[in-house]
Amino acid sequence: MAGALGLTTRVAWGAAYVVVTFLAFPLELGGRVLDLGWLLAWWPPALLVLAVRGLPPKRAAALGFALGTLAHGLVWHWIWVVTVRYGHAPAWVGVVAPLLLATYPGACLAAFAAACRGIGPAGSLGPFGLAALWTALEHGRSFLLTGFPWGTLGYAQHENAWLLGLAPWAGVYALCFVNALGGFAALEWGLRREPGRSARRALAAGLAVLALHAAGALGRGPAEPGARTLRIAVLQGNIDQGVKWSRDWAERTIQLYEGLTREAAAQGARLVVWPETALPGAPDGDPELERRLGALAIETRAALVVGAVGLGFGPDGELADIYDSALLYDVRGARLARYDKSHLVPFGEYLPFRAWLGRFIRAVATGAAGRDVSAGAEPRALVLPGAESSEPSVTLGVPICYELLFPNLVRRFAGGGAQVLLAITNDAWYGRTGAPHQFLAITALRSAETGVWTARAANTGVSALIDARGAVRERTRIFEGGLLVGDVPLRDPARLPTFYARYGEWFPLLCWLGSAALGLRALWRRRRGA
Repeated sequence: MAGALGLTTRVAWGAAYVVVTFLAFPLELGGRVLDLGWLLAWWPPALLVLAVRGLPPKRAAALGFALGTLAHGLVWHWIWVVTVRYGHAPAWVGVVAPLLLATYPGACLAAFAAACRGIGPAGSLGPFGLAALWTALEHGRSFLLTGFPWGTLGYAQHENAWLLGLAPWAGVYALCFVNALGGFAALEWGLRREPGRSARRALAAGLAVLALHAAGALGRGPAEPGARTLRIAVLQGNIDQGVKWSRDWAERTIQLYEGLTREAAAQGARLVVWPETALPGAPDGDPELERRLGALAIETRAALVVGAVGLGFGPDGELADIYDSALLYDVRGARLARYDKSHLVPFGEYLPFRAWLGRFIRAVATGAAGRDVSAGAEPRALVLPGAESSEPSVTLGVPICYELLFPNLVRRFAGGGAQVLLAITNDAWYGRTGAPHQFLAITALRSAETGVWTARAANTGVSALIDARGAVRERTRIFEGGLLVGDVPLRDPARLPTFYARYGEWFPLLCWLGSAALGLRALWRRRRGA
């Protein structure tokens, strides 16, 4: 039977899918970063199709689920560090946790594999249909069950400057589509002599991939989207996660960031950005700490964006809510605004179904919080007035850590007028794994999509300055203290936000509609045949 595979061949294709998916995302090996996504990201979708060839839909779904779970479990190897080293969970939890989380993309890949085998004869979807279905299901991971799109294939092409030119028009999912289309074009060509396959379709898909590269090159916005610049510093305190909330380290941490702030100001920084929860305290409940931050801004004549714990109080003055927040201080020492993180980390910042899962989670991870963090209302930009009355204000977007995974969320900062993104995060949880470098790639796509520069402050790195095209201009090494200072171009307020920032997820919506149309067509043909 055409398309039938022996067990050895099927295992080989499946193993190739797992290995290539794992290697397509940045890894740290021996202090160096291995980043092969530009070469390898084309192949996982096609390799998965080869692995499930000849199987009935249910068996294809089972194999797709197993392979997808294993591949993404390896991509998320850093969860071992989160759960075992810092969550104080048993070692078996560090093995099981990434695999359990990986069942989420595994389910999406099961749906993809089943659809490949269930919609008509072999090859009936064609490269374009397969690429649309792959992209739609990747997009589904951004919102189903609150979403977890880490490991979306488009991020593997973060250094492909031509493809990054598609991001301001259609977001990271355009890169997903081109990746998948390229692999499926090669697959169609390799199987062109089989029934239902077509050399013409393969050539059309290959030409489309080239055309989309050209469109990306032509569609790139300016690297510097405005004539005005602001000298910004990002601080990297390098505070180990194991002592981050220790009372013995609190004063030492504050003094360290005060020293870095003064050093940044000495280098001319007008805005200094501290990482997520860099401040080991809550100024909302500590007037002395609030005064100290204001005094630092006055002393250095620099505005501050400080990652800290935010507090909310009820009518009776009792503590009601705890937030993951960014506090904005002007050069006069006044706190102008507080932004509260609006998309929280399940099982990290809050526990879903706490009434049922609370006892179990406490049993396997003694570091789990007994109280949930509260979510802020929505993403919103903050306005920083000029230091002098003659200076124009600057509108800031401050996405906090996990929020950077969600392009449809971050674009709302730019849509709200943000002229620069200040990404604050604490990547100490990840240790010396691929995660800090993978997260940097994710952040770079947010700059490319919104057309604004990003100044990224990470507790242990990677801190970076990223231009409006998504290219990393400067970066730090991980687990080294220090700072970056640079003249960051601000988006001209008269310039419209990018097409993507204005209209959002229109491209994956088209992929969903196209996939639904193909499914309905297959169903109609089956009924006619019956």
